[in-house]
Amino acid sequence: MKYSINIPKKVVMSAAATFVLSFASAQTVAEGINYLDSHKYAKAKEVFNQLIAKSPSAENYFYLGNAYLVQFEPNFDKAKESFDKGISLDSKSYLNKIGLAAIKMGKGQKSSAITDLTQIAKDSREKDPEVLYRIGEALSMYDNNNDPNLAISFLNKAIEKAADKDGVPAHYYYTLGDAYRLIKDPGNSMTAYEKASAIAKNKASVFYRMATLWMAAKQYKKAEENINKAIATDPTYAPAYKAQAEYNRIFQRPEETTKGLINYTKYADEDPSTTLEIAKLYFINNNYAESKTTLDKVFDKVTDPIKYKLKAYLQYEENDYAGAKANLDSYYEKIDKSRIIPSDSGLESLIYAGLATKEADAATKATLMQKSAEKMAVVKAANDDTLNWDGEYAKVISGAGELKAKADAGPTNENIEALKKQAAANKEDTTILFNLAQAYEAVSNWEGSALTWQKINELLPTWEPAFYSKGYALQKGGYNQPAALAYLKYIDVVLAKPAAEQQPLQDNLYGAYYNVALLLKDIDKAKAIENIGKALAIKPTDQSALSLQKILNK
Repeated sequence: MKYSINIPKKVVMSAAATFVLSFASAQTVAEGINYLDSHKYAKAKEVFNQLIAKSPSAENYFYLGNAYLVQFEPNFDKAKESFDKGISLDSKSYLNKIGLAAIKMGKGQKSSAITDLTQIAKDSREKDPEVLYRIGEALSMYDNNNDPNLAISFLNKAIEKAADKDGVPAHYYYTLGDAYRLIKDPGNSMTAYEKASAIAKNKASVFYRMATLWMAAKQYKKAEENINKAIATDPTYAPAYKAQAEYNRIFQRPEETTKGLINYTKYADEDPSTTLEIAKLYFINNNYAESKTTLDKVFDKVTDPIKYKLKAYLQYEENDYAGAKANLDSYYEKIDKSRIIPSDSGLESLIYAGLATKEADAATKATLMQKSAEKMAVVKAANDDTLNWDGEYAKVISGAGELKAKADAGPTNENIEALKKQAAANKEDTTILFNLAQAYEAVSNWEGSALTWQKINELLPTWEPAFYSKGYALQKGGYNQPAALAYLKYIDVVLAKPAAEQQPLQDNLYGAYYNVALLLKDIDKAKAIENIGKALAIKPTDQSALSLQKILNK
């Protein structure tokens, strides 16, 4: 399954030059900052809590509150609790006011947040670089709720002010680079990271950011080079292994991806938010068992409603559609509406389709399929690619779980069993999978053949013969609607090719159009009529097609 996620921007913090702290306290703050940058959020919070115990100042409460915002999934309640305490100690605390405005921004209250932040800048007379920096940070902290252009303006002011005082901290440039990424300006983003490199104490942090920027630009060689530099510079720097895992996931190397995740888990800490993120990463790598085990460790410890969505995804993978629906409902009930994203509708669509496959009542089944279609339209309109939605939908309505059970119980022989072992040991070897699909077909194990062609579809998404072969296997097995979807995918892949490459495939195109019409004649008559017309456009005198058209037009 393809699941894409963006590598989150973690903004590191430093002690402001204007903070009146003892040398020992400054060292403690620096320690907390380093833990945040290394994705050790529990350690960072521990440091900030100790700092508050020693000196319960407004600034120290800001540090703790901000740590709850920059973790993987922000905890707005905990952050607000800290910011409110800071303001109770100093009603004029600009930093804690910025923190409260940042919460508004995270919740989607963009206009109100910007009003607050610009007023804070005005009240502070834009003299303190740290205040200007934190405003820029708040404006660019969230991927979906932000104002990067305004953030860049404030960050540049912060850098200018800091340069005139005690020098520019590296993390000012990190955040500036992150803001440029939001407006898709990789050139200025890289320039900012390069400036950070000249002053950063831990170069691994710089190389990590450069690597993720190159990865986003699909410059994978340079991304790999910077990942390796980050690890060589600091082998304990957890984010570098997270980037390494993502790099290997892109190239469909599940074993290497898992190694990266194991190292990330080793060097990050066991903060519940981080553990929840690790569970998500295992899910992305299709390691559902490890994802479930990791999620179970912290399910009762984390309050973030995202846990319900992740559990729903895992139950969906187990074909437990009722359980998945219950957890997705819990997610919708508890999540702040500003955090709902298009892929949520995609998952809901698949769950409705799954429930429909198990529904005996025709009217209820039709209602569920209609809901599925409506939700799928939402995710398609958003051009969301979190999952291969068409592929997942086809798997659901084909009853992939039932297919596997029937494949395992179906005809086999020594050759099939040997090929299955080879395929398990070489998951990306399409030659072995091709031979296995053919072996299943030879003994009429159509379920096994269809599932194996599906694996080839995922590894070779532009190799059209595998889609036709999957359709054929499903058709032979009596799975009419899933077979039609496979043929339709074959048609899409062929029609995406240049005209010269389509020409030799006209006979197969005809077969695909004809089969779609035949398979859907009792399910979707309009679609069947459309496809038989396209078949006849290729072979106008074909008697089989003309006969089917006559039946459909009655």
